[in-house]
Amino acid sequence: MTKTIIIFVALVGLMLIVFRNELFVAPPATEGAPAVSAAFERLAKLPSEVNESSGLAILAAGHYLTHNDAGNRPYLYELDASGKLLQTIKLKLPNVDWEDLAQDDDGNVYIADTGNNENDRTELAVYKVNPDEPENVQAIRFTYEDQTKYPPKKKDRNFDSEALFWSEGNLYVISKDRGRGETAKVYQLPDQAGTHKAKLIGQHKLKAQVTGATISPDQSTVVLLSEGALHLFTDFDSPAKFYEGVYERQSLKEAGQTEGVAFESEDVLIITSEGGNLYRYTL
Repeated sequence: MTKTIIIFVALVGLMLIVFRNELFVAPPATEGAPAVSAAFERLAKLPSEVNESSGLAILAAGHYLTHNDAGNRPYLYELDASGKLLQTIKLKLPNVDWEDLAQDDDGNVYIADTGNNENDRTELAVYKVNPDEPENVQAIRFTYEDQTKYPPKKKDRNFDSEALFWSEGNLYVISKDRGRGETAKVYQLPDQAGTHKAKLIGQHKLKAQVTGATISPDQSTVVLLSEGALHLFTDFDSPAKFYEGVYERQSLKEAGQTEGVAFESEDVLIITSEGGNLYRYTL
């Protein structure tokens, strides 16, 4: 009996030696699912002229448009992927609090003068301009249809916005919840000059303050940006109802205070930060 036990233990030991790799080595990572660190790349330092990048648009692959926040000159800055300043587009506009950029299919850029930290602005604006004709600017002025007090009580201060995207003749303004820091409201505006009421069409509880927005070229993915995070929406019926789609949060904590975001291609995002950096992120 003792001899049998010794033989059995020896056989088990031999099997453990032979098959140790299969038993104890972790399987390789799934192909096509890289770690966040592999998907996230710092491209360059922003030029000194861009001291507080707040919005971002893509003119062409490797050519980006950005601007500074409130209190700065009303200029748009064209950069390349190395962070080199290619040109400065000087606009004869007020920069009360520029916060984001959006683009349409005709080459127009929309400048969101929608910063409203105290929630007390009685008129906000989005400026429509073609970078090739900067002297021709259209003003889309608006108020929020559900705001009645300027400002409202602190807990109800959800009328600041730092995020804008365009789709099929409409602009979508996403709120930054300064009251409770959790609910992103979605407003719709026509992309035409005039004075309008921004229509509240939906909301999503992100539990984050939104600082930027963009939609993919094929209109299938909407990305909202917050400090150190991406908020992805897919599988929605239309861009106007993106907040009803499948939601996924992806961390970008190594980027710090992220402010501007835009799709360079269907699965590649370009991002800027208040820290003065230009990033690429592959979804």
